[in-house]
Amino acid sequence: IDPTSVGVWTGEARRYYYNICGKYGQPVQTLLGKVAALDVQCICPLHGPVLTKDLARYVELYDKWSRYEAESDSVLIAYASIHGSTAKAADIMAQILRLKWATEVRLIDLCRTDVSEAVAEAFRTKRMVLAASSYDGGLFTPMYEFLHRIQIKGYKNRRVGIIENGSWAPSAGRVMKDMLTEMKGIDLVEPMVTLRSTLQPADMPTMEALAEALVRK
Repeated sequence: IDPTSVGVWTGEARRYYYNICGKYGQPVQTLLGKVAALDVQCICPLHGPVLTKDLARYVELYDKWSRYEAESDSVLIAYASIHGSTAKAADIMAQILRLKWATEVRLIDLCRTDVSEAVAEAFRTKRMVLAASSYDGGLFTPMYEFLHRIQIKGYKNRRVGIIENGSWAPSAGRVMKDMLTEMKGIDLVEPMVTLRSTLQPADMPTMEALAEALVRK
């Protein structure tokens, strides 16, 4: 496998870019402006392989990433589940989106996936559903860490829906909303789904309404 081919390189380069350089989109844009008139023969990054082919495509990706533009109209469902009920709800939301709306969906378990991969996927996609359990009157910590990470890396201009879970006093949704409102251009999609321990048949209309609102143009 050629590590410098665009297909192989893109995933790891995206993950590196957003987790290390994500905050510095404007300086990257300034640099790209300076090299635009040059006859670039190779790209020699501080980390990663030296690039000598398909350079226009690589530059195009760096330009898109540093503008914080989504690469795909698909949906990321990122979930943080304590006992598995929130994970099941996230999976059902993915089924609704795929079967009813023919939407490309990726599920990421924040308790078992490296947060750097989740960050890269959040920036790659245009839409996201966050599903998390309440925890000590706040938000389950894997979700809190994920939201903190994308915030400091400049996450913005995305459409986001929320599924919260809480047995007796749901609090996850409130914390997620508060963190998201601190980010620029986030379209918080209603309705928010509130689960009481497990997804019930009575919750399905709200799940479907959230899915529809999320994919609405």
